[in-house]
Amino acid sequence: MTSPTIGAAVPVMGVVFVSFLVIGIGLPSLPLHVHQDLGFGPGIVGLIAGSQFCAALVSRLWAGNLADRLGAKRAVELGLILAVLGGLAYCVSLQSASPVLAALLLVLARALVGAAESLVITGGIAWGLGLVSAGEKGKAISWIGMSMFAAFAFGGPLGGFLYKQFGFWAIALPTLFVPGVVLLWVRGMPKVPPAGNRQRAALSVLRSVMLPGIAFSLSGVTFGAMVSFVVLYYAAQGWSGEIIAFSVFAAALILARLVAGGLPDRLGGARVALVCLMIQAAGLFIVVLSSGMMLATLGVALAGVGFSLVFPGLGLEAMRRAPEEQRGLAMGTYNAFLDLTLGLGSPLLGAAAHVFGLGAVFTIAGLGAVLAIPLVLRVLRASPGRTCR
Repeated sequence: MTSPTIGAAVPVMGVVFVSFLVIGIGLPSLPLHVHQDLGFGPGIVGLIAGSQFCAALVSRLWAGNLADRLGAKRAVELGLILAVLGGLAYCVSLQSASPVLAALLLVLARALVGAAESLVITGGIAWGLGLVSAGEKGKAISWIGMSMFAAFAFGGPLGGFLYKQFGFWAIALPTLFVPGVVLLWVRGMPKVPPAGNRQRAALSVLRSVMLPGIAFSLSGVTFGAMVSFVVLYYAAQGWSGEIIAFSVFAAALILARLVAGGLPDRLGGARVALVCLMIQAAGLFIVVLSSGMMLATLGVALAGVGFSLVFPGLGLEAMRRAPEEQRGLAMGTYNAFLDLTLGLGSPLLGAAAHVFGLGAVFTIAGLGAVLAIPLVLRVLRASPGRTCR
């Protein structure tokens, strides 16, 4: 019998893409809405963005447990329901005459979207891992994650256009309605059986994935910087490409995964992540040091290329260290390290931008990538082999 290939996970990639397209349209427009329409500064932008990541952190282990016990498909379905509620909170915030109340409702909306993101991506990865052969699990992690960033890349400019033409209502309404349509699509798709084995405690899984998780979290400061602050940085510099800035990051990430997505399976996840961290740090420092938009955009692209394979590379290492029957919990725990960084780091990055300027955000992100390198070297020394078993 022929082993299932990466093609078996393509429908799941489609679900993740459409789901995150809705989240992606809000990424460049929400900071502008909070700053320009509601009149708040970078600190409040970081606080609202951080609420999404905090909610994702709180729900991540639950999402992994749910995927293992009840099935990955069920986790994705619940995530889509929460996304609809997030869109509803967006709409209610636009009815408020008080900027403070509107900001509080946006915190709630982003929290609901964060929980939805957690369930969809954790369930989606567990779903994909259950559909492919052992030799393509790293590629499945990479490509399903790529679907998420592809949605961000397309959603960024789309959201920017919709916001400029129609205001934040054009972001709120798709967030309310599109996930419901995706939910109908998901209900007709095949599921993979839940593992159902809960013999090993979550603390044991946490210990097994801690080292690659911490390294990934340090690398992930870059994602927080790009999501919440690259648009504001370009606008502050007077550059005209602020709306496409994040899309450049996401597009570079997608291209790198399409070209090199199989490298973690062939060469080892830690080895690939090590090289990518160096590229990522170099790109971030170029952003800070550049005096023009073209060179800064090159730095943004390099940061995207570098960040591209850190997630699947270290994710493959995390999965190796956890039992097969708890891959959902393992991936949820692994992703939770990034949520912790973004949930705590986004407000701190906003505070650093307020005190030292927006360039400090990308300096801190570059230092995070540098600090991750010795941890990845430790993972590499402890790596049991180069292919996933």
